[in-house]
Amino acid sequence: MSKKHAFVSCILLMVVLSLFGCAGSNQYMRPSAQESVAPVAADNESVVVFMRPSTLGFAISSSVFDINDSNESFLGIVSAKKKVVCRTTPGEHMFMVIGESADFMRANLQAGKTYYALVTPRMGAWKARFSLRPVTKAELGSDQFKTWYADCEFTENTPGAFQWAKDNAESIRSKKTEYLKKWNGKSEAAKPMLHPDDCL
Repeated sequence: MSKKHAFVSCILLMVVLSLFGCAGSNQYMRPSAQESVAPVAADNESVVVFMRPSTLGFAISSSVFDINDSNESFLGIVSAKKKVVCRTTPGEHMFMVIGESADFMRANLQAGKTYYALVTPRMGAWKARFSLRPVTKAELGSDQFKTWYADCEFTENTPGAFQWAKDNAESIRSKKTEYLKKWNGKSEAAKPMLHPDDCL
């Protein structure tokens, strides 16, 4: 094999690995010993579990936030084959996922209930982009959901994760502003939402 062909083969292999690799990892997250079993919401809280079962773009991590008009509350970094637990207040929320771009999901959460959302990757111009997809009530008892859940490991933030979010706050806020305008321009049917009864 010529040097040119060897180089091209190496590049193609790198591309394939980046698209269809195995589980991802992130230096700012660690395995969560507290969530070795399915999380249960307390009576005065709601729980949302963000799962990323796909290995597409495994080398790129996605960060999730609970946002309002003026604030971005960092929830965690979700790598491929990982899941992150968010314990929050019942009621209406807007969640955001960041990669090359930003995308959003509304939620109306009941107290004492646990909800699930998928972090779904797709390839962008330079690296992976991500969306949030609600897991519906009908899907929660399915074999597909059981596979998604079993394939993903619980992880939690380290102090470094919160420092990462602080160091990148300007970029995060910029993406939120740019892409929320586009998201608000979509039809209501095109905006994903976790409904009150999409829960366990």
